[in-house]
Amino acid sequence: MKIHNRIIYALIGIFLIYTLLFSGFIYYSISNYSFTDFYKRLEIRAITAAKITLEKPKDVSVIRELRKDYLEKLPYQNEYFIELENGQPKYWDSIPQQINKTLITNVIEEGAASYNNHNIFYSGIRYKSSNNREYIVIISAENYFVSHHVAYLRNLLLTSIAYTLILVVLISLMFSRTLIQPINNIIREVKKISSENLHLRLKVPDQNDALSRLARTFNDMLDRLETSFETQKNFISNASHELNTPLTSIIGEADLALTRKRTPEEYVEALKVILGEADKLEQKTKALLFLAQTGYDGKKFANEVVRTDQLILDAKETTESINNKVNISLDFSLLPEMPEKLKIRGNKQLLQLALCNIIVNADKYSNGRPVYITLGSDDEHVIIVIEDNGIGIPSNEIQYIYDPFFRASNTKKYVGYGIGLPLTRNIIKIHNGTLQVDSIEDSGTIVKIYLPIAKNPYQ
Repeated sequence: MKIHNRIIYALIGIFLIYTLLFSGFIYYSISNYSFTDFYKRLEIRAITAAKITLEKPKDVSVIRELRKDYLEKLPYQNEYFIELENGQPKYWDSIPQQINKTLITNVIEEGAASYNNHNIFYSGIRYKSSNNREYIVIISAENYFVSHHVAYLRNLLLTSIAYTLILVVLISLMFSRTLIQPINNIIREVKKISSENLHLRLKVPDQNDALSRLARTFNDMLDRLETSFETQKNFISNASHELNTPLTSIIGEADLALTRKRTPEEYVEALKVILGEADKLEQKTKALLFLAQTGYDGKKFANEVVRTDQLILDAKETTESINNKVNISLDFSLLPEMPEKLKIRGNKQLLQLALCNIIVNADKYSNGRPVYITLGSDDEHVIIVIEDNGIGIPSNEIQYIYDPFFRASNTKKYVGYGIGLPLTRNIIKIHNGTLQVDSIEDSGTIVKIYLPIAKNPYQ
C-alpha cells in the first residue's frame, strides 16, 4: 500500500473513531439525563395527584391551579390509585394490565420505583393518607423528549458523522498531498543526480523539520560520495603515474641497451638503472598492498596492551636509526598521574609504523628543524601531538592528503611516494582512533592522534 493511501486511511480512521466516541458519549449522556429527569417529573405528579385525589383538601382549587400552571399534562398521561391492605394490593384483579406487577412489588418494598415500556414511562410511590390508609400512586406518560428530541438528536449526530466523514476524506487528501509533495520533490531531485553531476545538491527547506533534516542527510551523503569519487580519480591518476614512471624507465633503459652491442660496463650501468627502478616499483607496490590490508577491520592483527610513552620512545629510536641528524624534542610534562591512562590496546608494530611515518615526514619537510612530540590524555583518550615548523601544506590541497600517491605541490624536491599518511590513517582507524592534521603553508604542520584508553589494561 502506498504511503499516500496509508496517511488517508489513518486520518480517516482517527477522526471517525473520535467522532463516533464523542457522538456516542453525547447521545448516551442526554438519553440518560432525559430518563432520570422524566422519572422525577412523574414522581412529582404522583405526589400532587395523591394530595388532590386522596387527601381532598378544602381549597383544592389552589392546588389545581398550581398544577395547571406548572405541571402541564404530559402526552398520554394516566393516573392509577391502588389501595393497599396489610402491605398488599387490596384488589389484585382490578389492577390494569398495563401496570407491571414487578413495579408494584418494588414500590411496596422500596417506597418508590419506576420503569418504562418503550416510550411510555411509569413512576410509582407508596403514599399514606391522613386517615392512615395506604395507596400506591402510579403516573404514566409518554416521554416526548425521548421519542422526539432524542430521536432528532440521534439523526442529527448520524448526519454530522456522515458530513464529518466526507470532510475528513477531503482534508486527508489535501494533507497527504501537502506532506507527500516535498518527498516527491526530493525523489525527483535525487533521480537527477548521477556520477556525472555529483556536485548537485538538494534544496533544503527553511523549516527545521524532518524533511529539512532528510534533505541535509542526502546532501551529506552526496558530499561523501563526491569525495569518494574524487579520491578514486586522484588515486587512479596518481597510481598510474607512480607505477608507470619506473616501468617506463625500465622499458626505456632495456630498449636503449638492446639497440646495439655495448661494453660490459655499459650493460652493468643499464642493469643498475633497471634494478633501481624495479626497486622503486617494488616499494610502491608493497606499500600499496599494505595500505589495502590496513583498510580492513584489523581483527587479524595482534591485540595487546601498549604503553604510549614507550611507544613514542621506540618510534624516536627507530627514526634516529634511519636518520641520525633528526632533531626530536619530547614533552612529557602533561603525563597523567595514573599510568593506566597511558595504556591503549592494539598492535605495537603497526602503531610504531604509524608514528614513524609522521615523525619521518615532519623531519623531512622541516629541513632539519626540531620536531616536537607531546604526550597527554583525557578521560577517554591518549593524545599524541607531533608538531613541526616545515613547509606545511597548501590550504586548497589539504583535503587530498589521505589520497594514496597524492603529494602536495610544494613537495616536488622531496623524495616520497604519497603512501605514508594514508597508511597511518588506516592504522589509527583500525585502532578506533582519530587522526587530525592542521597545517599552514610555510609555517608548519600539527598532527594530533587520539587513541582510546584500554578499558582492561591488566588483561
